[in-house]
Amino acid sequence: MATVNNCDLPEDLYYLMDKHVWVRPSADGPATVGINDVARHLAGTIVAVTAKKAGRTVPKGQSVATLESSKWVGPVPAPVSGEIVEVNEAVRANPHLLNADPYGAGWLVKLRPSAWEAESSQLLTGRAGLEVYRAFLEREGIRCGP
Repeated sequence: MATVNNCDLPEDLYYLMDKHVWVRPSADGPATVGINDVARHLAGTIVAVTAKKAGRTVPKGQSVATLESSKWVGPVPAPVSGEIVEVNEAVRANPHLLNADPYGAGWLVKLRPSAWEAESSQLLTGRAGLEVYRAFLEREGIRCGP
């Protein structure tokens, strides 16, 4: 796991940088989507999660979930187009999972990408991607902690 401006950002994920959303592809199944440490820090403590229903097809950029914290309410956009095949019911029942484990138990939805090859090339990943993310966070003055 890399640390960028005190934010934990795994190098193996793909990031929709300006929305602070990650996607983890799977070779033999759906891709997992969640918010990253930056989003978690900016939003504060997440108190409610509403997700779209499984079976719904969403284009890239359309909301797959809505999060609510004590200081913010906002959508989580799909980093790639696809069909939602599973919703994390545990995180809906216990939104604290997003705060405690955003890359593990705090995932939001799983979707079957419809245009992975074309759309994933527009996401950041790996060490080079995290350097671009670092520059963005610096420009925006965003840090996760001191």
